[in-house]
Amino acid sequence: MINTVFKEGLFKDKVVLISGGGTGIGLRIAREFCQLGAKAIIASRSAEKLTKGLKVLTDEGAEAIALECNIRDEESTKSCINSAISTFGKIDILVNNGGGQFPSPAEYINRKGWHAVIETNLTGTFFLTQEVFNRSMNSKGGSIINITMDNRNGFPMLAHSAAARAGVQNLTMSLANEWGKYGVRVNSISPGTIESSGLDTYAPEFQEYVRGYGKNNQHFRLGTEAEVASAVIFLASPAASFITGINLAVDGGQSIYTPLMPPIENNRNEKFDDELTKKQS
Repeated sequence: MINTVFKEGLFKDKVVLISGGGTGIGLRIAREFCQLGAKAIIASRSAEKLTKGLKVLTDEGAEAIALECNIRDEESTKSCINSAISTFGKIDILVNNGGGQFPSPAEYINRKGWHAVIETNLTGTFFLTQEVFNRSMNSKGGSIINITMDNRNGFPMLAHSAAARAGVQNLTMSLANEWGKYGVRVNSISPGTIESSGLDTYAPEFQEYVRGYGKNNQHFRLGTEAEVASAVIFLASPAASFITGINLAVDGGQSIYTPLMPPIENNRNEKFDDELTKKQS
């Protein structure tokens, strides 16, 4: 089981779908929703990741299913949503966490690589969201949370992903406007640099680079999967019932970093940080 600061049973009788839910941040989000009473669908392209993720959920007593879904493929997306609704009858909450990219200087990104990232992170996100809306939320309402990235100042070495995620943030506002009349709230979250299993997919030298600049925040540390999950839970909860169309930065102040007041390690309130992360671990 995990620690949570939220009320027991908060999402009783709710159904949540998390793309990219087999590992990392997506799985941590699924675990917290389930512990708070929700039924979960975790979706991913990787059957292996789904098998491992589902075992984690069921071992904790969750009511959950795992569905293979390639969000770049229309038929795969439709099949996933068909199976989800056939099992649980509805989808109340959608967390668009699925995506992917590869590090590269902009001058070396070819058309195939560019389109692969855009089609996954932007196009795939839109069409999965559209399918969930048309199949469930247009008649039942719901909450959509898009996981993007801290791209306020661009994102060197990930120009393709930064462009796609910026598109998702703008899409968030468009859909919040269009679908508000259906009782659907749409928000996005921009995590800072998070200590997650997702980092393991990169080469060691890029991991070192990311972990270095990722401390450019007012806590002088990387964020945790639990801290991102808590923000998702808040935006999906009744506490955020009057919030839609916003992008929430969960980054310890990384997005407001300025060299005029750079963070330094001995300014970190370690006791406060350690106690806070312990409560959410």
